[in-house]
Amino acid sequence: MRFSAAFAVLVGLSLAVSGCDKQSAEGAQGAGNGTAANNAAAPDEVTADEVTSDEAPSTGKAGETFKHVVDRSHKGESMPDKGFMTLDGKPVTLKAIANGKPILVNLWATWCAPCVAELPALDKVAAAGAAKGIAVIAVSQDQEKSVVQPFWSAHKLMTLKTWLDPDNALGFHYGTGTLPTTILYDAQGKEVVRIVGAMEWGGAEGQALLREIGG
Repeated sequence: MRFSAAFAVLVGLSLAVSGCDKQSAEGAQGAGNGTAANNAAAPDEVTADEVTSDEAPSTGKAGETFKHVVDRSHKGESMPDKGFMTLDGKPVTLKAIANGKPILVNLWATWCAPCVAELPALDKVAAAGAAKGIAVIAVSQDQEKSVVQPFWSAHKLMTLKTWLDPDNALGFHYGTGTLPTTILYDAQGKEVVRIVGAMEWGGAEGQALLREIGG
């Protein structure tokens, strides 16, 4: 499956993060397609000096060690009105889902091992957030829509729900070439912080970040 040409690998950031490079995943979903993505830079990409340096290792259930970068360079920006869809193909926006609540938005993909390792912790965050009025959603960046529902059903996540973004509308907006990327918004729909790479949300740092939006 081809990857949208405007996605760029944020080289300096990606070196600091143990996440999935979207462009390198072209082969994972696009074997035999024959369509190559180019390396045009996304217009709103983050440079290394715009990102805070609070990197921290995080260990997933599979024993893998992940790193993440906490990026506050977009603090105060409004959530995008980009459209994506429910699993049954209905159009939706972040504003409609948030409905005036704080929201955690996780961009993930079935082919991204750190993304998958992070999902159980996000499922717990979703359960806790429901009681505190915080929406927690996962938005698949898979361009093959048909793979997402079977994958999600097989993992039996109790509370966390996923949406589909096969055109990578949100990925374009955030200018990220690394998955997972998670963005936290306050109740006014303003970005508080974003995390590039996987982290353990049940740990002290993850809990502190959630408290910034009322978690």
